[in-house]
Amino acid sequence: MFHIPRWKGLTLATSLAVSVLSLSTALSTQALAAAKKTITAVMHSDLRVIDPGFTTAYITRDHGYMVYDTLLAVDSNFKIQPQMADWKVSDDKLTYTFTLRDGLKWHDGTPVTAEDCVASLKRWGRNDGMGQKLMDFTASLEAPDAKTIVLKLKEPYGLVLESIGKPSSLVPFMMPKRLAETPQGQQIPEQIGSGPFKFVKAEFQPGVKAVYEKNTDYVPRKEPASWTSGGKVVKVDRVEWITMADAQTAVNALQSGDIDFMEAPPYDLLPVLEANPDLKIDVLNKFGFQTLGRMNFLNPPFDNVKVRRAAFLALNQKDVLDALVGNAKYLRRGVRLRHAAGDRYRCGDADQGQRHGRGQEGAGRIRL
Repeated sequence: MFHIPRWKGLTLATSLAVSVLSLSTALSTQALAAAKKTITAVMHSDLRVIDPGFTTAYITRDHGYMVYDTLLAVDSNFKIQPQMADWKVSDDKLTYTFTLRDGLKWHDGTPVTAEDCVASLKRWGRNDGMGQKLMDFTASLEAPDAKTIVLKLKEPYGLVLESIGKPSSLVPFMMPKRLAETPQGQQIPEQIGSGPFKFVKAEFQPGVKAVYEKNTDYVPRKEPASWTSGGKVVKVDRVEWITMADAQTAVNALQSGDIDFMEAPPYDLLPVLEANPDLKIDVLNKFGFQTLGRMNFLNPPFDNVKVRRAAFLALNQKDVLDALVGNAKYLRRGVRLRHAAGDRYRCGDADQGQRHGRGQEGAGRIRL
């Protein structure tokens, strides 16, 4: 455990790179005057797999955003924005041309090239479902020069930009060609990206500790940060992810100043944290998470549609969400349910039924 006498913050988030940047903007002037500006964080899970193209685990995705960057990104209005590259589309919607922006370097000091990005897209296109679909429509993907990527389609496809700019697992992160060409089924041997942080391999203890240092060569975009898009301005020198399996231990460490950031505190401990004036609680993911349940209709008794219907009628969202979350500040009821046969049911009280189409802000937020 590390005692660092500086501002202490708590933030609930999904995108760790964005979370760190958001947290860093709230650091006090006194903290920024410290010789080594370090954020010590307890994340929602321990980090073991560090190849973001190998697993869909969110903790590995978050690690990816620390180390890597993407050609395109999504802003808070769900709009695709340029990140590493700008683009133009031909009139017939068959040719997409991406041009890398200036100042891009890999962490080993070599320049980012279009050839690297082509190899990265091809690796992602083999592993990711959305990438596979894009590749089904792709006639060719080439790098005619060091800064230009040309994607030609067999026929128009409406999700080209949305695929390349997708914000979650598997994210199409860019990496050097030599790493992107790692044989299928194997993890990349090095963590070399072009993102705002460098991975400190020498201090990595799988499942225990991961360390990132500021990439001083990183040139952020000039636009304000917005979700995964915009300028990723790093205001700390070092970030340490420390694993604490016991939530109470992590909460105690947060209150004592041994850690600065806790990504996913349990709902039942939030009142304790809210009562501490030295801590700040933020909900960065306003959309939350929906909880889902699906009956195994291949086996009795739920292979009987009448039993499934009866079970749905017996369910009550309030009971389920009270058990899962408890705190009404962090949940919303009223999402329509559908069973395997296609009939629709509304869960919850009758006065909640009118809101059955609006579940985006969390029909049971498990992690915010």
